[in-house]
Amino acid sequence: MSSSIERSFVQQLQENQNLIHKICRLYTNNEDAHKDLFQEITIQLWKAFPQFRGEAKFTTWAYRVALNTAITLYRKKTRTINTIEFDSKLHRFNQDEYNYEEEEHIKLLYQAVQQLNDIEKALVFMYLEDKDYTEIAQTLGISEVNARVKMNRIKGKLKTIINP
Repeated sequence: MSSSIERSFVQQLQENQNLIHKICRLYTNNEDAHKDLFQEITIQLWKAFPQFRGEAKFTTWAYRVALNTAITLYRKKTRTINTIEFDSKLHRFNQDEYNYEEEEHIKLLYQAVQQLNDIEKALVFMYLEDKDYTEIAQTLGISEVNARVKMNRIKGKLKTIINP
């Protein structure tokens, strides 16, 4: 691949790494698993980047790839993925440290969300990221009405989990 594609990928990844960290937080329970999933999502984004046509926003596309990777990997509990060589020496970027202490005030919500199924987790995540139902529906491959109905049901489910 050309170096301009690599530079573009690295820039987009740098700008959007927090959304990947948040997805990792939803689908993992410890720092090592978080780092492993972050790496696997990055690899899958890199592999898929040449097919990114810009028809949707980069974040919408990245959500879809990241969520599919998280759901697939942690359902199967396998971590063997064919990779494409990426010369990290050519493209260094600063990876933000994900500080778990700063997230303590939402720990209860994460614990409740952990009890949801994979699709429900993805929907809650995107809702909390202030994505509109059109983008949520497009990313998850469901109708907008279905996304709204599911979200209302999930809100009730979370209330029951948090306040039994």
